[in-house]
Amino acid sequence: MGMIMQDKKERTSSASVSVASGVAIALLVLCGVGYRTLTARYADLSGTPLPRGTLKQLPLQIGGWSGVEVPLDERIVQATDTDDLVNRKYVRRSGKDAVLLYIAYGLRMRDLAPHRPEVCYPGAGWTIDDRRVVDVALDDGSKLPVQIYQFSRGGLVSSRIWVLNYYLIDGLYCPDVSLLRSKAWRPQNDVRYVAQVQVVSAADTSLGLANTDKKVRAFAADSASEIRDLLEAAVAQVTSEDPNQDNSP
Repeated sequence: MGMIMQDKKERTSSASVSVASGVAIALLVLCGVGYRTLTARYADLSGTPLPRGTLKQLPLQIGGWSGVEVPLDERIVQATDTDDLVNRKYVRRSGKDAVLLYIAYGLRMRDLAPHRPEVCYPGAGWTIDDRRVVDVALDDGSKLPVQIYQFSRGGLVSSRIWVLNYYLIDGLYCPDVSLLRSKAWRPQNDVRYVAQVQVVSAADTSLGLANTDKKVRAFAADSASEIRDLLEAAVAQVTSEDPNQDNSP
């Protein structure tokens, strides 16, 4: 999954994250018995087909953040098994804070379900230093449940990154794939859409590690409603244009 940061050190770290994360996806065939057991159920769980490029309609200006597209290598795009994605760098107006936003949309839930940070990053050589579920406060008073990971990797130049991850499933926020799993086991698989959202930042030790944590939370809070509104509108439009849309890929 794509990474790029503000200064040269951050860009180097971020590029490593992009390549490493893409390679890690190939390792997901080793995900374990639990995922293989659910594969058949996920195969039947499919969402609403959206025109490719829908996610790029997300505003480049979000709150006090300005975004630019960060192209991904086509091999990495293909490895993600997504039907649509967007990868951008957003910089706060002050110019001191930068994050990378990655959103993946998939029709086949079996393709999105295994692409979790705790699988991809360690598989690509990163070590999980910390992982916790937290609620990020939104402007409307609601809560955005997310998982925040801290990863590190040694070598000639050590790297440390924060990855904030959550799923948006039919307008509901979920910090992990538990909601997706519960829907997979229901008699009627009625999922309209699923998107995975990641907000990533390289650790800035000069400002303190707490600043990196605040940074990814702040952007997640500012962007959550924009992402949800975009997907809700896109799915509603596709459904209205094709009332007989049966959610088949």
